[in-house]
Amino acid sequence: MSTETAGTHASWDVIVIGSGMGGMVTAAALSKLGHKVLMLEQYDKLGGQTHSFSREGFSWDVGLHYLGGFGPEVSEKAMLDWLCDSPIELAPIGPVYDTLHIGDAAPLKLSRPASAQRLDLKERFPGETEAIDKWFDAIIDGRDAVTTAGQVRSIPSVFASAVKWWRGKKLSRYCESTTAKVVNEITDNAELAKVLVAQWGDFGGRPSTTSFAFHAAVLNSYLEAGAYYPVGGAGSIGEHLLPTITNNGGETRAGVEVTSLIMEDGVVTGVETADGEKFFAKRIVSNIGARETVDRLLPEGHGHDDWVNEIRSIGPNICHYSLFLGFEGDVEAAGMTKSNQWLYPTGEVDAVWTGAPDSAPPGMFVSFASFKDPAHDPGPEKKYAGEIMVWSDWSTVEKWASVPRSERGEDYKSFKRKIETILLDQFAKYFPRLAELVVFHELSTPLATASITGHRMGSFYGLDVTPHRITTEALRMKTPIDGLYLTGQDVLTPGIPGAFWAGFLCAGSIDPKVFMHMNG
Repeated sequence: MSTETAGTHASWDVIVIGSGMGGMVTAAALSKLGHKVLMLEQYDKLGGQTHSFSREGFSWDVGLHYLGGFGPEVSEKAMLDWLCDSPIELAPIGPVYDTLHIGDAAPLKLSRPASAQRLDLKERFPGETEAIDKWFDAIIDGRDAVTTAGQVRSIPSVFASAVKWWRGKKLSRYCESTTAKVVNEITDNAELAKVLVAQWGDFGGRPSTTSFAFHAAVLNSYLEAGAYYPVGGAGSIGEHLLPTITNNGGETRAGVEVTSLIMEDGVVTGVETADGEKFFAKRIVSNIGARETVDRLLPEGHGHDDWVNEIRSIGPNICHYSLFLGFEGDVEAAGMTKSNQWLYPTGEVDAVWTGAPDSAPPGMFVSFASFKDPAHDPGPEKKYAGEIMVWSDWSTVEKWASVPRSERGEDYKSFKRKIETILLDQFAKYFPRLAELVVFHELSTPLATASITGHRMGSFYGLDVTPHRITTEALRMKTPIDGLYLTGQDVLTPGIPGAFWAGFLCAGSIDPKVFMHMNG
């Protein structure tokens, strides 16, 4: 159906609100099976956290730095290829995908497969061989617990109860325990413990508060199938997934804000936009976040207060600052790597930056996207893009949250300049030669995340990744409101891979034939 004919009161099989990874996967999977899907996105670009942007000849991804679990030998890549009319090409980052800089300790390269990383850790911590073996066993068990949790949320409740009873011990052990608790039971070596938890920024879960199952799932995805980067940048994901929708009779629209769900006799039957357009469908899928769905879209008198209150009991995840960098010159000679760099100057690995801009951040994540991309053309000026990310708290920008961007004034500009200076100085301490090649930088604050994604308090990963989030019954794909479904990272695990799986499982909860393509 074309844009011109998809006017007020148009009827679709499925409407998907939000075009992030979960929404794109749900929409593409259903489109492949003959459902006519309308996708509506409030931002002016499709793709959610997979979209890219450019400045002065440089391009950056807003939310993707590497992908775990999509190697050519695993089912996820085959599933992704099935969703696309032409396969997405993913380039391996290499055996070393992350490098840890913790306090004064020598940098530690994290490699795959698991057997290689196990040996590396035992070489660094020779007195902890038994603890390291237990750690890798726990990662597998934690990953299995997340898989079970995803199954429970995508199948009918009567079967879900049986699965929970059957695998209840593992669910309780790894979903209800924090990462710190599991690590402390395995080892009392503080330096080893820091290494085991240092990658928590990949899903926004501080070790002291997050469910270990989330941590295990993310770490295992790299160990099992390697780390990859989409050739052409993160934007290529949408370029391959979105045509599946339109080529099968559906439509995708950017710049269309859905403001309300339409309910008739307790059933969700459509959506209304900020412009007053109404669209109707047999099923409505929300990919804007569980909390955002209940806060912004549900009409009065929906009759499901218990469900809404349960979702509201889960707080937002952490927010972040990103400093987008542009380099010119021989970056490889200056130390640029495909491996991401995790920097913890003081050795504190369980903290976010609450003192911005009056203190240095406790940790930084540095990634060089274009260096990972074999399709990148640096040109005669040898241009490459990089990014510094810092995990923070909404309180650092809250006073400007209700102020229009154009009216934030000199104090906000000064605030941003101070942060830029702090991050550049910190970067230069670790990569002095690369710092000399920086010719462009632009800061993005949590306010930008809130504006682009619509996420409450600029949350980068949606809902907080506590044990409560993974055990609650409120985040099932099929909601208690007839006709309404949830997709995206909130209903499974944070990040692009988690949203991918959530999208697939959500589509399967609507049309079980999707499950026939679990292996591509």
